[in-house]
Amino acid sequence: MVNSFIRLVEFAIENKVRTLVEEKIADREDLFLVGVKMHPNGKLEVLVDGDNGISIQDCAAISRHVGFHLEEEDAISHAYRLEVSSPGIDTPFALDRQYRKNVGRMIQLKLQDGAEKEGKLLEVADGYIIIMEKIKEKGKKAVEHQSNVPFGSIKTAKVLISFK
Repeated sequence: MVNSFIRLVEFAIENKVRTLVEEKIADREDLFLVGVKMHPNGKLEVLVDGDNGISIQDCAAISRHVGFHLEEEDAISHAYRLEVSSPGIDTPFALDRQYRKNVGRMIQLKLQDGAEKEGKLLEVADGYIIIMEKIKEKGKKAVEHQSNVPFGSIKTAKVLISFK
């Protein structure tokens, strides 16, 4: 019962912060909210991204706006630490827009059935993505194969980091 109440309070805080962030970036078509999470340790994490990335100045402006309104309205009764940043390179995609932003990059997919795929993200279509993956059969040369992957079959997707 206590955990349910705590989660309800966290949910209300997250929704308030979502509203504040959307309000702040409403005039910026290039920026978008990826997610808000209130952690049990008091960390309030806000992830914002942009079609061409997001600057430290944008993160700071969003943080000031959110922080000011949370304090002004006394929206959080306990100690918290507000962190506004872009999702890290290892953070799984949460929105279709993140796929579009990463067309042309290598991505790693974990599918609902447990399978994994890696390939170059070629296109984001309505309801699915198209990747070019290299498939190697034992004793044969690797062959490139284009695959359509429905969004519904993707459990997680993230950019593959290459150090070549």
